[in-house]
Amino acid sequence: VTYSKGKTPRRPGPKKTANVDKDPVGVYCRIRPLGGEDEECCVEMISSSTIQLHAPDGLKANRNGEYKETQYSFKKVFGINTSQIELFEDIAKPLVEDLIHCKNGLLFTYGVTGSGKTFTMTGSPGEGGLLPRSLDMLFNSVGPFQAKRFVFKPDDKNGLEIQSQVDALLERQKRDSQQSVPKTPSSRQKADPEFADMISSEEACKCESVDDDCCYSVFVSYIEIYNNYIYDLLEETPYDPIRPKPPQSKILREDQNHNMYVAGCTEVEVKSTEEAFEVFWKGQKKRRIANTQLNRESSRSHSVFTVKLAQAPLDADGDHILQDKNQVNVSQLCLVDLAGSERTSRTRAEGSRLREAGNINQSLMNLRTCIEVLRENQMCGTNKMVPYRDSKLTHLFKNYFDGEGKVRMVVCVNPKADDYEETMLVMRFAEMTQEVEVARPVDRPICGLAAGRRYRNQAFKDELSQSLPALPSSELVDPADDQTLPRLIEVLERRHRVRQMMAEQFNNTATSLKSTLQQFDSQLNAKDTFLHEQRSKLNEKDKLILSQRSEIERLEKKSKTLEYKIDILQKTTDMYEHDKRSLQQELETREQRLQKELSERKRMEQRMQGMVSDTKLKWEKECERRVTAKQLEMQNKLWVKDEKLKQLKAIVTESKKPERPSRERDRNAAQKRSASPSPHPTAPPVHLRQRRSHSASGEKWVDHKPASNLDLDTVMQPIIPNAITVSTPNEKALSKCHKYVLRHQELASDGEIETKLIKGNVFRSRGGGQAVQFTDIETLKQECPTGPRYRIYPRTTRFCFSMDVRRAI
Repeated sequence: VTYSKGKTPRRPGPKKTANVDKDPVGVYCRIRPLGGEDEECCVEMISSSTIQLHAPDGLKANRNGEYKETQYSFKKVFGINTSQIELFEDIAKPLVEDLIHCKNGLLFTYGVTGSGKTFTMTGSPGEGGLLPRSLDMLFNSVGPFQAKRFVFKPDDKNGLEIQSQVDALLERQKRDSQQSVPKTPSSRQKADPEFADMISSEEACKCESVDDDCCYSVFVSYIEIYNNYIYDLLEETPYDPIRPKPPQSKILREDQNHNMYVAGCTEVEVKSTEEAFEVFWKGQKKRRIANTQLNRESSRSHSVFTVKLAQAPLDADGDHILQDKNQVNVSQLCLVDLAGSERTSRTRAEGSRLREAGNINQSLMNLRTCIEVLRENQMCGTNKMVPYRDSKLTHLFKNYFDGEGKVRMVVCVNPKADDYEETMLVMRFAEMTQEVEVARPVDRPICGLAAGRRYRNQAFKDELSQSLPALPSSELVDPADDQTLPRLIEVLERRHRVRQMMAEQFNNTATSLKSTLQQFDSQLNAKDTFLHEQRSKLNEKDKLILSQRSEIERLEKKSKTLEYKIDILQKTTDMYEHDKRSLQQELETREQRLQKELSERKRMEQRMQGMVSDTKLKWEKECERRVTAKQLEMQNKLWVKDEKLKQLKAIVTESKKPERPSRERDRNAAQKRSASPSPHPTAPPVHLRQRRSHSASGEKWVDHKPASNLDLDTVMQPIIPNAITVSTPNEKALSKCHKYVLRHQELASDGEIETKLIKGNVFRSRGGGQAVQFTDIETLKQECPTGPRYRIYPRTTRFCFSMDVRRAI
């Protein structure tokens, strides 16, 4: 193989066996009780495997404003009344049994902060959690078969070595003699009072299927992942009161079997449950916890307590451990207490607490990402790279998801309504995790030695001690003693005879056993031939099964791919439906806007037509008024000329005839004159423009208000003092007043009602009646100073008012 220059060749990974049986990740749910009776609950246990989430009051769960209820299924759901022993029996006990049978396991708690994860894992006095109960069951099972201390020794490469009895004895003596070296807590020391009453004797349990032909040794380690750094909680560091040293972070490495481990991590060998408790409590005191708004003792790091069990078979005699490193089987169980996900807006974290919360949420997000990629690879047949290295937490657990072992997750739920949104995210992650499959652990290879060696060796020693006579005291004190040696010789002779008899019995038994074995051998040969025939038939069946299995796997992959495509198409369809609804709404909105614009345009056209007609009528009236005014002016000029001619004629006549003409002649002469305006009014008929204040003078007015006029609720109203209001003018009312005003209403060009006050002077006519000469017009108009004008009806109570006064002669 040729590698490119400057690049390190990649080490080949572990070979994966084809057609490996897999089991899904076991996800359990535990509901903690509410803190108070008056708190609102949003979680309901439907059955032993299903819960239902209710949206709390005041929270709309979906876009339509309806309350949406969602259900989630688990392998098993534990209610608020579930005890710790019931939880242990269903979740952790099978993992401890697998640990004893050389199978790895991972158990971790997951949930929001304050949901009871630490209580589920650790427990409290009188209510021990999963961790202390697992240790108690382990030591109850393998306690009688434990090897002496230091027989198994860690090699600092995630492996164990077997030492001889002499080397182990020297290690124990060295440990006991060197007091300066920190000692491993011994079972003789008193247990911590907080763990003394954690588990009662009635709740103790053990595994019955323990291989008694092996020797066992238990090692524990305790680490925490804080701000994406790994720290050893059992590491002994010298205390320096002047310059205390901060704890040193550890690194992850890969052993020869491609398993990840923490390099330089302290592994303590323990021999009892009390000793393991003491070691755990020693590390628990160093773990980082803090007080937040949501939890008084909130875990600020992920803790990983690892129990490693080493076991090696006894030799053929059943007396000592077999000195072969290849025969040593090491299995481990990781008990993980994950820090709770939290929202800083609720915890009000600042400074270092804010940084801790960010790292906690980031590591949990990386765990979700790895689970999503694993699920996609398994369901769709893809081969995407799982980003384990993005976080120390996922990098450490890489062995369990890519390798062998059982993985169990306990989802802790706080049913209070304040945690509804965070609980929804936890439920979705748990639902997705159940779809991930992990390779099923295989059974260890069976040792070639006969079973029951330990008990046979012990029985042989007991029988030998009973069959042979005991040796008498052989101490010689006096040289003249002639009884001790003969007595010793006699006992030795009897022991020799007993040995000969036992040897003869052994030979006879061996001969009969040999003949029996020969018979069994002949029978075995016959059965071998029969088995050979059956095996050939079975091979043919196996080939057929393999072909069918491969076809089934192909169809399953195709089915998963089609399901994935259907899911994608369904999502695409939903997206298109959403776009279609939005476009339809937009189209309806635009159609409404277009209809509104069309109606507005029609209204503008009508308004413009009204304005054109009003303007036309206005100018026609204006022309008529000007013609009338001109006619009046010309008549006045003719009248003035006539008067002048009359006066001139009178002067001429008086100069010729000094006598004064009679009235009769004057009257006849006046009748013979050409038609001219009556000289009765002394003032000119056309008046100059009057000020507006003239309307408010002390003169009396005739206020002509037709009955068809509308009452406008405007602020400014024409008020005329000393006025006689009439709906139809008559001579009686006109004779009492000097002024006349007509209130005329018409529709203006902009669609508003316009009021005109047409004013004039009242004077007597030639025939003795009353006549009106119009002199002024005032126009009252409503309009809005800003924006488009709105039509104001009499019933309108909110409008803008302005008055425009125009004068015309």
